[in-house]
Parts: sequence; C-alpha cells; structure tokens
Amino acid sequence: MVKNRNRNQNYLLVLTSLWIVVFNTFNYAGLAANSIVNNKKSKTSCSNQDLATLTTKLLEDLPAYFNRATQRARRLDRPVEIYSYMLVAGKPDFTPLPLQSWTDEGDKSVNGTKEVEQIFFTTLERQYVKGKAVQLQGFHRLFLTKTESGWRMSMIYSQTGDYPKQKPPTPPRESSNTAVGQGVKTWLRDCRAGSVRF
Repeated sequence: MVKNRNRNQNYLLVLTSLWIVVFNTFNYAGLAANSIVNNKKSKTSCSNQDLATLTTKLLEDLPAYFNRATQRARRLDRPVEIYSYMLVAGKPDFTPLPLQSWTDEGDKSVNGTKEVEQIFFTTLERQYVKGKAVQLQGFHRLFLTKTESGWRMSMIYSQTGDYPKQKPPTPPRESSNTAVGQGVKTWLRDCRAGSVRF
C-alpha cells in the first residue's frame, strides 16, 4: 500500500515536472518570437518615418546629442575653453532653396542627387565667456537622403548670430564635422539601429 502510494506520488511528481518544462518551453518560445517581432518593428520604425515626423523627433533629441558631442570634443589640456550648450532646436521649414545658393557648384555629393531633402531649423545655444552667459542663435540647413537602410545626412550648413539679434549672422559654412553635424549623424545612426523610439 505504502509502495503504491509512493509510486503514485513519484508519477505525479514526474508528470508535474514534465508539464512545467513543456509549458515553459512554449511560453519562452512565444516570448522570444514576440521579442524578435518587436525588435524588427523598432529597427524599421524610425527609418520608415516620413520627413516631418522624423525631423520633429530629431530636433527634440538634438540638444542632448549636440551636448554629448561637445563634451567629447573638449580639450581637457586647455585651462580655459569656450564651448556651447544647445538649449533647444526647432522651427523646421521644409521649403527647398536652390542648392547652388548653399553649396559649392562643384559639390557633387548634393548637386548630383535628386532625392535630397532640405530642412531648415534654428537652435538656441549658450556659451559662458568669463563667467558671463552669452546666448547665440544657430541657423542650419540640413540635407538628408533616404537610402534602403534609412535616412542619412548628406551635409549641413550653419550660420551663427547673436540672440537677441544685434548683428547679421555669419556667412553659411559647411558644418558636418561640428557638434551639430556630429549630433545629427549620431542620431540618424541610432535611428537606423532602432534605438530611437517614436
């Protein structure tokens, strides 16, 4: 009698263990499949956005990317260095201008591409000069192209002026390697990698 009871308990224990293993296997398989689907969606969601939605999110995130690029570029061996903090970026305008007015006529990277999208936007930056806060306004014309893998920056031109306005802004200069250009490139890279959430 005792042997039969022990045998039944062993069978019950084995069946329960098997049921737990089978249940967890299907459960984990389902979670893994959902994770793969969600991962694919997140990786493609940014790259598939229309230009206006993409730009809105880019400008929302750009101050953080700009400030990180500025911090990485600081030369710590200098006792005093003036660098900018971006406070806000906004006011996008998608009205295209003739490319020759912003680029060199011989610049084939932009002039030879028909699918170049132009975004004009402004930024507000702050510098500290001798302990005094100075605010600057940036005027940027960004050239983006859409590839199979997502949006990429062709180039960016920038002007800087006082805020509030006192003097005319500087002439447009190619700024792909400045903090604003590096910030845009890094954001677009994160966008293509699926790290940006909309």
